[in-house]
Amino acid sequence: MPMSEASAHTHHGIDYIELTVTDLDAAKTFYRSAFGWEFNDYGPDYAGIRRFDGSPGEAGGLAPGTEVRTGGPLVLLYSEDLDTTLRTVGAAGGTVTEGPFDFPGGRRFHFTDPSGNQLGVWSET
Repeated sequence: MPMSEASAHTHHGIDYIELTVTDLDAAKTFYRSAFGWEFNDYGPDYAGIRRFDGSPGEAGGLAPGTEVRTGGPLVLLYSEDLDTTLRTVGAAGGTVTEGPFDFPGGRRFHFTDPSGNQLGVWSET
C-alpha cells in the first residue's frame, strides 16, 4: 500500500483506550474541562474520544457501567505544563491520589476521575 494510504494505526502501539464511567455526562464534562477532550456521541450509552492531533478517528471511548473495573493498566497522559494540568484536574472534579513527584526524565501525578478511574499525567523536566 502506498504511504499516502497507510493506516494511521501503529503495529503493537496503544490504539484505543476505553474507560468505564459511572456517569457518562459527568465524565465528558470532566475530561472536556480538565484536558479539552472532544467526543463523538453514539447515543446515551457511549462516547468516542476524538483523536487529539486533529486526525480522523478516535483514541478511545467512555462506556457507562455500574462500577469501575480495577486492576487495569495505568493510562498516562502527557502535559507541557504539569502544574497547570494539576490545577485543571482538581478544578474539574478529579482527585489527586499521588504526587506530583519526580522520576527519571520528568515529573508526574496520579488522579482519579469522578467515576474512580485512576490515570496519570507526566511532563518532561
